[in-house]
Amino acid sequence: MTAAAAGVWADVVGQPAVVAELQAAVAHPTAMTHAWLFTGPPGSGRSVAARAFAAALQCPAGGDGTCHACRTVLAGSHADVHLVVPEGLSIGVDEVRQIVRTAGRAPSQGRWQVIVIEDADRMTEQASNTVLKMLEEPPPRTVFLLCAPSLHPDDVPVTIRSRCRVVALRTPSIDAVAEVLARRDGIDPALAAWSAAAAGGHVGRARHLARDESARLSRKAVLDIPLSLVSLAACLNAADDLVAAAKEESDRTVAAVDAVETEAVKTSLGVGARGPGVAAASRGAGALKELEKRQKSRATRLGRDSLDRALVDLAALYRDALVISSSGGATGLPLAHPDRRADAVELARRIGAEGALRRIDAVLAARIALERAVKPQIAIEALTVALRLPS
Repeated sequence: MTAAAAGVWADVVGQPAVVAELQAAVAHPTAMTHAWLFTGPPGSGRSVAARAFAAALQCPAGGDGTCHACRTVLAGSHADVHLVVPEGLSIGVDEVRQIVRTAGRAPSQGRWQVIVIEDADRMTEQASNTVLKMLEEPPPRTVFLLCAPSLHPDDVPVTIRSRCRVVALRTPSIDAVAEVLARRDGIDPALAAWSAAAAGGHVGRARHLARDESARLSRKAVLDIPLSLVSLAACLNAADDLVAAAKEESDRTVAAVDAVETEAVKTSLGVGARGPGVAAASRGAGALKELEKRQKSRATRLGRDSLDRALVDLAALYRDALVISSSGGATGLPLAHPDRRADAVELARRIGAEGALRRIDAVLAARIALERAVKPQIAIEALTVALRLPS
């Protein structure tokens, strides 16, 4: 990392052109635009780049990373930087309307009122229309930073895209990810290199694999599946294991957060109190039901995200088998799972290039089914049966 890309930009891994573009915008505020769209595949760091940009916009030194403005923005506590992070399956219109009202105010501390919408592709149609109205007539000191996987109309409506300056991020190189894990996180270089390769350049996933042994074991369990699918019973058992593992991960993630949120709402409503508190608690029953609804939606999303990560890993292993089968094992292309090359070779021998391609299609179909709210058990059982090895 060069001195020019230090400070708040240190976590924007492997994106020198993006950092240079954003630094130039910070240095020349007259060239600023009111709406930015950060795109890039999962793990490219689009939300990290957006937050770094938000910090640099508020920092008197352009993002030195040490001042009060930088620290509070990166911590999510700056009064003039507002983060919209979907907890459930979508970002609804009510949440966006509240943010739009905030966006119309003048900044109270910083130089800009900054709105960061992570996963903007999860906005409902009504929410997108509400944002569009604000982008058409933006307040003079407000900046919108939207993050989405791509410019495809399914991710970002054309009307919103046309009003934004696009910042395109790419998947960082494995070497760049390994370097930042070792340098900034103090991870053993060998483990950092393995994690970066296993995560395919996904910074967050690489960090998780490096720090958490259970994550490494979960990945191993997923990649053990293809060669285990030798019978119908094995297929159904594998589906059960995948769905159960996703639910366990989701439950573990939300348990502590749900308990704190529920207790906070009950306390604010006076649940358990005597006298006037009893009436207040009864009037607040709707608030508790609404909280439970949001918590259930969040758990569903986390479970789907966990399953989706497993499906991406499976598709990548079949991709490796396809590459090996098509090249006769002499390919110079890097493998997505280099530590599972022996498995990819065996799959290539048993199913061939055509079989690998069919199984990749099956994995992609399962991902689409989950996006369309098909019950996970049904979608995953159908997938594992489709992945079954020939006799």
